[in-house]
Amino acid sequence: MPASSLLVEFTQELREGGLPVPSSTAADLSTAADLVGLARPADVYFAFRSLVVSRHEEIAVFNRVFVEFFGTRGHIGDIRVGAPEPGRPWAVSARKGLMGGAPDNVETEATAVGASSRERLRRRDFAELSPDEVRELRSLVSRMLWEPGWVRSRRYRPSRGGDRPDLRRTLRQATGPEGDLMQLARSERKLKRRPLIFIADVSGSMERYSEMLLYFAHAANGRLGRLEAFVFGTRLTRITRQLGTRDPAVAVAEVARAVLDWSGGTRIGESLATFNREWSRRVTRGGAVAVLISDGWDRGNPELLADELARLRRSVHRLIWLNPLAGRPGYEPVTLGMNAALPYVDDFLPAATFDDMVGLVDLLESIKP
Repeated sequence: MPASSLLVEFTQELREGGLPVPSSTAADLSTAADLVGLARPADVYFAFRSLVVSRHEEIAVFNRVFVEFFGTRGHIGDIRVGAPEPGRPWAVSARKGLMGGAPDNVETEATAVGASSRERLRRRDFAELSPDEVRELRSLVSRMLWEPGWVRSRRYRPSRGGDRPDLRRTLRQATGPEGDLMQLARSERKLKRRPLIFIADVSGSMERYSEMLLYFAHAANGRLGRLEAFVFGTRLTRITRQLGTRDPAVAVAEVARAVLDWSGGTRIGESLATFNREWSRRVTRGGAVAVLISDGWDRGNPELLADELARLRRSVHRLIWLNPLAGRPGYEPVTLGMNAALPYVDDFLPAATFDDMVGLVDLLESIKP
């Protein structure tokens, strides 16, 4: 049966079941199926329910009709809802709450299987992902929602309970009708987004991680609006302009074209020296947080790395080092580069999975003004 005819019949079943759905519902359901896709029946279920159900008491009726219709004989396109594919049990189950159970605890076999699959993906090392998993993880990164940290600006704003007298406003008010009272006005510092600086290693040893981390930097740029980004191998390259492109895939492609030493060697100390000399005063103002991403495999002088990290640490509010290897069992930072760097790092975190990125977001959100 064609998908359009199937959804018309489903709409009729809903109407016979007691739901006041208009005749245009079938077209709306078809549009929703095109938008959410058919790979996950839980997505189809909630998309359809959002279009059909308008009152709490209608959920049980919709659950019953949905399971009876799709759980026994329904087809949408080439996928049969209710009949599990080989090795992929995703049929909607009426045994777990869809048959009039607690509406807020609706569960499906698809939900369980899809959730467990996504949980595994969140913990998979970026270097082990298949092309399909990379695409799904890019989508997860682009949808991350987080509230970046705030910092107190040097500028002041009027405030009734501020901690600083505002003499200008006080004198201005003194010329008005209440001038004889001389009420003392107050002000407090404004709050603004805390700047974020990304400095990412794109050498050969970081190749499998660099692209995904750049997708994360692109997402952070969209949330913050105050992000400066650099990459380095044997030299430092500023990529802030490239990450300003709205499409993340296009932005990462532009970064790859702009970076001449992609997948080459690593000279962390020399690259940080360039940053400290040419960029630090321009981009570290306002209590910036610096996030340095590297596995620590450095061909340069470790003493230079230590000196430049110490200088960078004095310029920023907080220095975070992300190492894709740090989350592996038995890992110890024994390389010369990591030994030289750790004394100047505030936070040393893994950066090989999506969950590691979530941990970084949690840390950034926890930084107080």
